[in-house]
Amino acid sequence: MKKSVIHASAGALALLTVATFWISTLISELFMGQEAVAAIKHAIAYFGLIPLVILMAGTGGSGFVLARGRKGRLVEGKKKRMPKIGATGLLVMIPCALFLNSKAAAGEFDAMFYVIQVVELVVGVMQLTVLGRSFRDGLKLAGRLGASPAQS
Repeated sequence: MKKSVIHASAGALALLTVATFWISTLISELFMGQEAVAAIKHAIAYFGLIPLVILMAGTGGSGFVLARGRKGRLVEGKKKRMPKIGATGLLVMIPCALFLNSKAAAGEFDAMFYVIQVVELVVGVMQLTVLGRSFRDGLKLAGRLGASPAQS
């Protein structure tokens, strides 16, 4: 399989996974009961995090391979964003997800739960924004959106 297909697929799936986590969390918090919130937190922690980490690693690794020898504003932007995405995921999003799952499983929907939930949602929007920019730039680099690869 071509490296570009692996990169695009992993990136698209990672973006979709983060969006799914975010939307599921928001809907369960706003419109469902604590049992649903706990189920979403459990699903994210036990079934979502490992695949997401693999997708992010695959996206980053294949992106660095594809960027080798390439220059330009779009490539440089993607190179700068990926470490930030990874660090935020590892240092903020994963700990938040595990903490929230633990609290929800214990039925502890207290002030700390909701503070961390807000942090997770805010950082999730930031992650989606940065992932979306990288996705957009990848489409431009591939010549599928706006700028041609030669312009980048």
